[in-house]
Amino acid sequence: MSVVEQYARAHIVTDADDQVADDQRAVPVILRYDPDVDPRAVRIDLPGDHEWSFDRELLEQGLRAPAGTGSVRVWPCGRVQAVVEFHDARGVSVVQFDTKALMRFLRRTYTTVPVSAAG
Repeated sequence: MSVVEQYARAHIVTDADDQVADDQRAVPVILRYDPDVDPRAVRIDLPGDHEWSFDRELLEQGLRAPAGTGSVRVWPCGRVQAVVEFHDARGVSVVQFDTKALMRFLRRTYTTVPVSAAG
């Protein structure tokens, strides 16, 4: 099966100096779906070798309402953005995406492997 890979820009949410321009906080990320590795999981690669893999269903649910209770949580943030929060031993990373980018990525993954086939 084919791998779905999509490049996107996201914003790291931080309480650092608010004078920093939004473009300076924007980071490149890679959204990846490899059904041969795990047909139920998506992966988000952040700069600095931070890679997160979690259920594709969690990402979909989190675009509509807060979802997740473990190391990954997703929730809508207004009408056009979504937040993905990653927890690990180093702390918490909060990343804000344009919802359109995540929805486009999910649509592409469902074209590759529909929900019913991901088992």
